Amino acid sequence: MPDVADTPDLLTEQCVACRRDSPLVTDEEAAALTPLIPDWTREERNGVPRLVRTFRVPTFRDALAFTQRVGELAEQEGHHPTLITAWGKVTVSWWSHKIRGLHRNDFIMAAKTDALAREAGILDESDLESGA
Repeated sequence: MPDVADTPDLLTEQCVACRRDSPLVTDEEAAALTPLIPDWTREERNGVPRLVRTFRVPTFRDALAFTQRVGELAEQEGHHPTLITAWGKVTVSWWSHKIRGLHRNDFIMAAKTDALAREAGILDESDLESGA
C-alpha cells in the first residue's frame, strides 16, 4: 500500500483481494483519500460506513447503460458495489463487505466510477470544478 503522504492516482491502482483480516482505512488514510473523490459522501448503514454518490442522467436508458458500465468495472476489479438504478439517476455505494467497512479499494473504485461517468458524458470537467 502506498504511503499516505504520497499523492496517489487512484485511477492507476487495482483492487487487491480483501480478506476478513484486511485493515480498514485509518482516519489518516481516509483524510488523504477523501479529497481525491470530493463528490462522494460517507454514509453509515447498519453500522457499516460506505462511500455513496448519486449520478444524474437524462434518461432511464442512460441510467441502465451507466449501471452496466459500473457493473463491468466491478467484475474486472473483483469488487462489487450496491447499484440502485432509477429514472434519471444511478446511486453507487462502495464498501468492503468482508471487513464491514472502508478499504483503500473503495476509494479506488469511487475514483474509477467518476472516470466512467466522465467517459459516458455524465460528468465533465466543469462538474469537477464546481463540486457537482
